[in-house]
Amino acid sequence: MARLFGTDGVRGRANVDLTAEVALDLAVSAAHVLGEVGVFGTRPVALVGRDPRASGEFLEAAVVAGLASAGVDVVRLGVLPTPAVAWLVDHLNADLGVMLSASHNPMPDNGIKFFKRGGVKLDDDLEDAIEDHLGEPWQRPVGDAVGRVRTDEAAVDAYVTHLVGSLGPDASLAGLHVVVDSANGAASETSVAAFRRLGATVTAIHASPNGLNINDKCGSTHLGDLQRAVVDLGADLGVGLDGDADRCLAVDAAGEVVDGDQILAVLALAMREQRALHSDTVVATVMSNLGFLIAMRNAGIRVEVTKVGDRYVLEAMNANGFSLGGEQSGHVIMSEFATTGDGVLTALHLAARMHRTGSTLADLASIVTRLPQVMVNVPNVNRARAGLDPELNAAVSAAGRELGDRGRVLLRPSGTEPLVRVMVEAETPEKAAEVAERLAAVVRARLAL
Repeated sequence: MARLFGTDGVRGRANVDLTAEVALDLAVSAAHVLGEVGVFGTRPVALVGRDPRASGEFLEAAVVAGLASAGVDVVRLGVLPTPAVAWLVDHLNADLGVMLSASHNPMPDNGIKFFKRGGVKLDDDLEDAIEDHLGEPWQRPVGDAVGRVRTDEAAVDAYVTHLVGSLGPDASLAGLHVVVDSANGAASETSVAAFRRLGATVTAIHASPNGLNINDKCGSTHLGDLQRAVVDLGADLGVGLDGDADRCLAVDAAGEVVDGDQILAVLALAMREQRALHSDTVVATVMSNLGFLIAMRNAGIRVEVTKVGDRYVLEAMNANGFSLGGEQSGHVIMSEFATTGDGVLTALHLAARMHRTGSTLADLASIVTRLPQVMVNVPNVNRARAGLDPELNAAVSAAGRELGDRGRVLLRPSGTEPLVRVMVEAETPEKAAEVAERLAAVVRARLAL
């Protein structure tokens, strides 16, 4: 049977792949794996949050029922971002957390993400243990041994207070006009509340979730409305979140997009000035633009490079005590304040850098000169041989020498499909495209099924 867990929890089409029965069984299994011994020997406690998708309502009911039936006390957090659930698991000393969200995916999808004690995502071994426990016979608690369920009405305010407090006691964003696109998602309330509490003028767009409109032509994956609003209103900054607000992208006053690499660079410089950038190192993935790597090298900041995925960024950060890491997509992890990517936290610290320095976002982001990047997907090939074929390896090496230190080549086999991605960066879009297509032809010829 195929592995149930993917790169970020269990995800699929709600009520087709991810049914109430699957959600209930996963919750029971997670209760046994993650909640065997409660904090201080008490009954285990689980926190459950969700984004506003309509399917989250029945999936939440199933997860709560599964946890409580397994003897776990459940605290329903309601609608709030994924990083809020992670933070609250740690803050409230809970045994586990569950977030129902498919992040930036379209509305018909949904997902289940688990956090262990401390608000940390699960490693592969724990995910495998949960899968292994599915369907196993278990002793059902009865009477006063069944879990109890309550709702925490103060969770949203506690999280907003945490976000605001991360900027320090005297922080202010007064004088900044910020447009926030919440993707009709989980941060529609918290994002606006945090910026306004810090004194910013806030214009909220796509902040009216109705269960059906999450990520619908809005948010970090569709920035057009945000770009137009920032320019039309003469705002200083635009913030584009995704459905569960674990990532953000930004827009400057001219309507230009500021991506995760540029945001990471701005925060790295800010944190180094504050002596908060551990070992003067930032963690990024192989997909970060070469322009980011060059900018960090010129600034004297070391870059630790990982595989694609925020879980690998976090692993490298935890292993070495690094304080900042992220991805080009806008997942940024600030480990002093969060155990996972947090789009609202990132946006607040980006705005605070603007406020402290008096600089525009365009000026701050200009530290990174992005090299043109072209990606070609080559389907129907043997992805397992992508790094093994000598002729393909020779072609990649030759292309790398041709581009020199002002370009880069990366071949990435898909993790799920017979597909190889060819990514090329060069000084001009034309050069990047020419090299990418040339290498794609070699991939097709050498790795054909």
